[in-house]
Amino acid sequence: MVFVITGPSGCGKSTLIKRVRRAVRGLDFSVSHTTRARRPSEKDGVDYHYVSERVFARMVRARKFLEHARVHGHLYGTSRAEVESKGRRGDVILDIDVQGARQVRARVPGAVLVFIMPPVAAELRRRLRNRGEDSPEAVKRRLRNARAEVRAYAEFDYVVVNDDLARAAAELKTVVAAARHNPEAMAAELRPILRSFAK
Repeated sequence: MVFVITGPSGCGKSTLIKRVRRAVRGLDFSVSHTTRARRPSEKDGVDYHYVSERVFARMVRARKFLEHARVHGHLYGTSRAEVESKGRRGDVILDIDVQGARQVRARVPGAVLVFIMPPVAAELRRRLRNRGEDSPEAVKRRLRNARAEVRAYAEFDYVVVNDDLARAAAELKTVVAAARHNPEAMAAELRPILRSFAK
């Protein structure tokens, strides 16, 4: 099963994903590719695969991405091979933008899309500024983009408001548990039970 976690920059997606992955078994993280410069707190191959625009363009031409988009002036993409490889071991969680989420919805039947909503615009502004890893111009661009992104929430299967980190993490864990119990996800487990009733 593929879980797509989306929301505006600074809403807490990465932090929530880390918390949920620590608490939920069988949930692997797909590391995206980006042309954005690495922040001081980030590690190549852990937070993102950092590549040049030329390498990224080559990957697009070779159809190596499940989804890709230009966001905040940089290119981001999810590798098909990585999602397929990690998907063989269990469920996969993606941290991507709204454009990418739309592409995944169109290409991956059964993908579960979750929108992480900041509590208010002022709090998102505070989080982005306090992060201290983006230039003032980059913060302004991310806030401008957030105005459009938050309006897309209704396109998603679930919405989690991140006004309290512990509660938001608990709600995201609940979403994962609920999705894992839909009839399609339970089909393999239910098959022997159903066979027992056919005797």
